[in-house]
Amino acid sequence: MTRPDWRSEGKGWPHAETSRFISAGGIDWHVQTMGQGPVALLLHGTGAATHSWRDLAPLLAAHFTVVAPDLPGHGFTSPIRSATPKAVATGIAALTETLKLPPAITIGHSAGAAIAMTMVQHRLAPPQAVIGLGGALLPFPGMAGKLFPALARLLFVNPLMPEIFAMRARVPGEIASFIQQSTGSQLDATGLALYTRLMKSSGHIAGALALMANWDLVPLESALPTLDLPVLLAHGERDKTIPPATSRTVAARLPRGQALILPGLGHLAHEEDPAGHAALITAFARENGIIA
Repeated sequence: MTRPDWRSEGKGWPHAETSRFISAGGIDWHVQTMGQGPVALLLHGTGAATHSWRDLAPLLAAHFTVVAPDLPGHGFTSPIRSATPKAVATGIAALTETLKLPPAITIGHSAGAAIAMTMVQHRLAPPQAVIGLGGALLPFPGMAGKLFPALARLLFVNPLMPEIFAMRARVPGEIASFIQQSTGSQLDATGLALYTRLMKSSGHIAGALALMANWDLVPLESALPTLDLPVLLAHGERDKTIPPATSRTVAARLPRGQALILPGLGHLAHEEDPAGHAALITAFARENGIIA
């Protein structure tokens, strides 16, 4: 399997001038930092990388010190042996400690939202508040909860599968069609090109499969009523990946949770409307005393 190589794939990468490579917690991280102020930790979703924040991060950098890593096995960050939510959360906490940039607010998209809440659950670099964007915060219901990780595990252990997926991604228009059909989002040409670049890498796909193969949110679901901090769950109305009802359900179980449904947006809502997301994030941070 081939992993994305920064020397070639890093050319033209969004905000490459802010990129750093740090070893922490047994992981070699690609992380981008920018701005000043309280730390906003940005955690992307499965199959994405720092490019997911390309338009939102600079807007947040006007108010925060933005810290945006590639998750283990994604983008330019090395994989880990067992990519469970807790293991990933532990690695991210080690990264923030090494950087000496503990988060004041953690913002996670999709699987990144679950990792953010897992960090709170286990008191791993816990922030003052969390924002989940299209959060994958509940186990899949019924048999799907057992079959989904099992299928991902079978695909992950087969060394040919990441290569097959990568070959498929090289078909012109394949990734654009997949994103539209699976997320309900409309991305610009730049966003589609960046996802296509990543999906052509079998190593990146293996990292996404590893996260899915180890996806177990039952402990987090049980802990929701004990996570007593401000949590905003913003969810695109047209999300085809995670039902918007998930955010409403989770918000109702949290002591200080609230859900916000965003009209006309899909699963990648923060990429479709970065200005709107910057506004809601800064407003939430002000309401909770994180920024003035």
